[in-house]
Amino acid sequence: MTRDTRTRLLEASAQLFREQGYAGTGLKQITAAGGAPWGSLYHFFPGGKEQLGVEAVAHSGSRYLRLFDLVFDRAEDDVVRSVRDFFQLSAEALHKSDWADGCPIATVALEVASTSEPLRHACVEVFASWRESIARRLAGAGIPEARAADLATYVLCAFEGAIVLSRTDRDTRPLRVTADIVAGTLGAELPG
Repeated sequence: MTRDTRTRLLEASAQLFREQGYAGTGLKQITAAGGAPWGSLYHFFPGGKEQLGVEAVAHSGSRYLRLFDLVFDRAEDDVVRSVRDFFQLSAEALHKSDWADGCPIATVALEVASTSEPLRHACVEVFASWRESIARRLAGAGIPEARAADLATYVLCAFEGAIVLSRTDRDTRPLRVTADIVAGTLGAELPG
């Protein structure tokens, strides 16, 4: 059993949680999707599904954070363009997946916030890392730190809400409309 097996289990879990939720995903389904033997699941995750869920949330959260950083870096530190591009990429991914590929963190968070403290805490940590990254980028663009932190919360809330509506409506319009409003709001906050 290699480290690759562990990673495959984390990625399979994240994908299945994103598509069908935490409760709707079985351990046998995860091992099959990860191409891993059954025994490897408890070898790598002796705490069972909850431990796997916590680690899958953290794994997904860091992957999405790297994607955000990549999008931001490509936009050459233009926060308005970065946010617009990230919303657009998300709209494309959601449409391409036939509306199944929502946010892996929000999907789990909505389901377990009242039932699993370890999973809720894992989601809190991921959302906090995303907000901190957004706030840091906004502050780097000249927005005062306290205001940048508030705006980061706004950006994340708008994004997550737009994902939910687009996925539910099976239409990218909520993401596109929200991207325009968020971009306009951020543009108005930038100095000069």
